[in-house]
Amino acid sequence: MYGACYRFELVANTLALFKSKVVTLQRGGVDCEDYKEHSKIKRAACGFVARDYDLKKSEAMLRNHIEWRAQNHVDSILQDFKPPEVVDKYYTGGLFGQDKEGALIWVEPAGFIDLRGILMSVRKQDVIKSKIWLLEHIYSLFEKKSREQNRRVDQMVIIFDLYKFGMKHLWKPGMDVFTDILTVFEDHYPETLKKTFVINAPRIFPIAYSAIRPFLSEETQRKVVIVGGSFKETLLEHIDADQLPKQWGGTCEDEDGDPRCPSKIGPGGDVPSTYFAQNDLSDLTGFTEVSIGRGSTHQLEFPVSLSGSIIRWQFKTDGFDIGFGVYKRTSDRRQKAKDMDTVLELGRVNSHMVPEDGSIQCMHSGTYILRFDNTYSWTRGKKLFYVTEVLEPSVPTNGMPKSESSQSMGDQLMAGEDAVFVNHNLDNPSQA
Repeated sequence: MYGACYRFELVANTLALFKSKVVTLQRGGVDCEDYKEHSKIKRAACGFVARDYDLKKSEAMLRNHIEWRAQNHVDSILQDFKPPEVVDKYYTGGLFGQDKEGALIWVEPAGFIDLRGILMSVRKQDVIKSKIWLLEHIYSLFEKKSREQNRRVDQMVIIFDLYKFGMKHLWKPGMDVFTDILTVFEDHYPETLKKTFVINAPRIFPIAYSAIRPFLSEETQRKVVIVGGSFKETLLEHIDADQLPKQWGGTCEDEDGDPRCPSKIGPGGDVPSTYFAQNDLSDLTGFTEVSIGRGSTHQLEFPVSLSGSIIRWQFKTDGFDIGFGVYKRTSDRRQKAKDMDTVLELGRVNSHMVPEDGSIQCMHSGTYILRFDNTYSWTRGKKLFYVTEVLEPSVPTNGMPKSESSQSMGDQLMAGEDAVFVNHNLDNPSQA
């Protein structure tokens, strides 16, 4: 009893100290008090819990979280972003009911997902952004359910059904996307997970789990439960039957009698090849071609004199993926990536499958670097095709080629719909 009381007092005191730290955090001169409550205290408290009551780690996590939300425009993602049609139609899973303590239930029939087809249709970043959109939607439901039910609703129970899960699901680009999503979940939505039930696990499950385990915190690993053939009975110990589809032991079914309730739980399925063509980039007119040797990088340098300018890019690679990131120099001399400010974090993109395009708004003048990174590959060089441009606040802009998955420029500009821009084609920008 003494130990429990001491731990409660320690937790209470540390949390009070942490909250006093939270309100002093700043991002680019904007005090954390200006952020929404869920971005400030609630998620900070979640980070505090997830880091075993370590004050310094929790503070560092919150600083990173605030910066990440700003870089990815997360506070407005529910209004400004719509998941691509192919993701909406063919990505598996959906919310269905609540467990006996009020946690939301997510059912994931993962064995029916066609990640290869999805990644042949949209960019990897679009898939990840769609999952961020989903998590923000779920957090809005937490707030709504908490008000309606007059109780705390802030966690999820996930049912991973691995029926039909096989070797095709271990395809590396697909696994990379999944681990990237896990990283976002762990780093920015900690303690959202209450418990995960893994059912119908195939023989290759240990291989798949060993691949994703390094991306899971110890706390998350403790919440994963593998259930055998009697999974329905186990699930009903935690979830009332009227909160679960018949397929998984409950009493619910769709109006047509389907026990899997596909109207609420995405059933997945093979992505039609008609989706593939919409992201094909066969016309490379105006693109610059360059070869990047194995273990090497290629950097493009953009001096920006006017704050509010936009750098846009589009590129594809021939045969293999490439690392890509955006940086801002902190001095007038050539710098290594680790010495520059990170604008867009370096990550490997499947630009050999789906053309990559995007943009950043430069809030400060200076020299910005687009970095194509092949240092992780010691056996293969990469052929890169790219086109870039800088848009400055001035006069109307001409268009540039882009894939249909690109967001409209107006959605990305902070200056408003009345802003106009000049188009500088940079077919041969200076190379850093």
